[in-house]
Amino acid sequence: MKAKEQKALDNLAVAAIRSLAIDEINKANSGHPGMALDAAPIVYTLFKNHIVSDPKNPDWINRDRFVLSAGHASSLLYAMLHLTGYGLTMDDLKSFRQMGSKTPGHPEYGWTKGVDATAGPLGQGITQAVGMAIAEASVSAQYENGKSLLNHYTYCLCGDGCLEEGVSQEAISLAGHMRLNKLILIYDENGSTLDGPTSNSLSENMKLRFMASEWNVLEVKDGNDLAAIDKAIAKAKKSVLFPTLIIVHTVIGYGSKKQGTSKVHGAPLGAEDGAYAKKVYGYEYPEFTVPSEVYSLFEETFAKRGEEARQAHLEALEAYKASNPEAYKNFMAAANGDLAAYIPERGTYQEGYSESTRNDSGKYLVKLHASCPFVFGGSADVAASVMTNIPTDPKFSYENRGGRDVNWGIREFAMAGAQNGILLHGGLKTYVGCFLIFSDYMKSAIRMSCLEKVPAIYLFSHDSIAVGEDGPTHEPIEQLAMLRSIPGIDVIRPADARETEAAWEHALLRKDGPTAIILSRQKLPLLSASSVENASKGAYLASKAAKKAQYTILATGSEVSLAIQVQAILLEKEVDVEVVSMPSWEVFEAQDEKYKKEILHLAKNKRISLEMLSTFGWGKYADINIGLDEFGASAPAKDVIAHFGFDAKTVAEKILKAVEK
Repeated sequence: MKAKEQKALDNLAVAAIRSLAIDEINKANSGHPGMALDAAPIVYTLFKNHIVSDPKNPDWINRDRFVLSAGHASSLLYAMLHLTGYGLTMDDLKSFRQMGSKTPGHPEYGWTKGVDATAGPLGQGITQAVGMAIAEASVSAQYENGKSLLNHYTYCLCGDGCLEEGVSQEAISLAGHMRLNKLILIYDENGSTLDGPTSNSLSENMKLRFMASEWNVLEVKDGNDLAAIDKAIAKAKKSVLFPTLIIVHTVIGYGSKKQGTSKVHGAPLGAEDGAYAKKVYGYEYPEFTVPSEVYSLFEETFAKRGEEARQAHLEALEAYKASNPEAYKNFMAAANGDLAAYIPERGTYQEGYSESTRNDSGKYLVKLHASCPFVFGGSADVAASVMTNIPTDPKFSYENRGGRDVNWGIREFAMAGAQNGILLHGGLKTYVGCFLIFSDYMKSAIRMSCLEKVPAIYLFSHDSIAVGEDGPTHEPIEQLAMLRSIPGIDVIRPADARETEAAWEHALLRKDGPTAIILSRQKLPLLSASSVENASKGAYLASKAAKKAQYTILATGSEVSLAIQVQAILLEKEVDVEVVSMPSWEVFEAQDEKYKKEILHLAKNKRISLEMLSTFGWGKYADINIGLDEFGASAPAKDVIAHFGFDAKTVAEKILKAVEK
């Protein structure tokens, strides 16, 4: 095709993309045209010339990843997925933002084919892209000739809002430090946010910011210059050391009468302005109409390139299978998230065994690293406290891409977001750890784990006021209730070593969502009735009543052994109680009704909850709730516990007082 004809076809395709975005948003009477219109040339160039993916096999593991971090520009992504053959129909585009449609307001992973990550909360797309780039670097390094198994780029498109969110700097810093050279971040610099020009809230030199974080920085001065955009992406792909930022200067809402202003950020153009913009583009087709030559263009470029690359990769996999059968087996198990064959042997424990569950978890993790070659994770600078150190591992870094123990630094939010990205990518089984109190920093990313249904594992230690001297800033109160309130996460607070093993096994085998394991700092005795099988049901009878139970104490974690002490005191007062260990509400609720009624056989007004944290939520199981609904204090753990009345004698007195009413 002659250069003049190619240029005309390029312009027609970009105009078609922009026009579809206008039509989607106008039809819905809802959406964000600003970035969708100005970034269309960027996304067009990426899909036409660079991204390697097969729309007929959207889950192919060796595809390039594309994350739209600025998820409010979803109409642009949906237009591209329609044009490039991912199965989104024109009717799907017409159903933009409507109930049950494949084109929701923000892209949702697992709902729309071709969407590599859920996006919307600004900045998290960048973080997930960093995780994907980490996964690509890690997996390809873990196998002999690993580049034949995995070798691709990760692209991410962001806006000003993504870069203003604090999590973006955590991720940017991490990516530069890790030298993720196959990560390419494209910044749509359109000078506008919802409330007005970016100058209202942003004056930093973005180029220097990224250079200081050890990134390459390229710049495209005209966001409509397809050749310049193409050249910048091609150059970014050649980086051998650093990740690359491409700053593309655009005009928000390009073509609209309101272009260049915040008025076009988040409101439909409407029929009149939409028609005006299409005239600017020279696009004379009816609404939701695309000429056949545009579809043919993407079939001959994007689709053809992806199909050929996937076929070559399948052939490479077959050759690898023949020459490296064991490694191939591990690679495929990792890609499919099949952990059953890699679960460590269960421990044996002598009578009198007593240990903190964080230490029990740490011992399990060392065994897991030995039994599973694709487990990957670490802590936010508290590895020695959460017990995630793997002594035999060289640590994942630029120098040691094959390391599987990660120093995330003091970046809790980015750590959690990157874990989501790693799991979306596939090929690794991950965990991340920090103190329970700092789950607050991670909450939005944990919620994202649930939305994306990725099997993330969160290890949270220092689970109560037993933190002691560090005081109320570090003593969790409401955090456990917060985690339990998030739909889709299984929260497990084990009471001893065997329950800790059960928690780990549950987390490793789960495929449809995240698990949080809540770990103690203080030693806990082995329960006589505990077992992996019992704990795997979410609740079980930990200590029977002497004769016939008058009350049931429901407890978790360190409070189970406390409840058993309380049980003995109450029996002396002629109050016969049984103790139920309830490590996980969510796992318990998944059991059959017969089992649940067997455990909760007494009426709710005969049940007592005991947990050294907020009582919020326990009302669903018990009418009498003993917990802590105020902040803690700074003192040695035993003194703090005594001060708040969590010794056996005081708890027994509280129960006697409550049942006498």
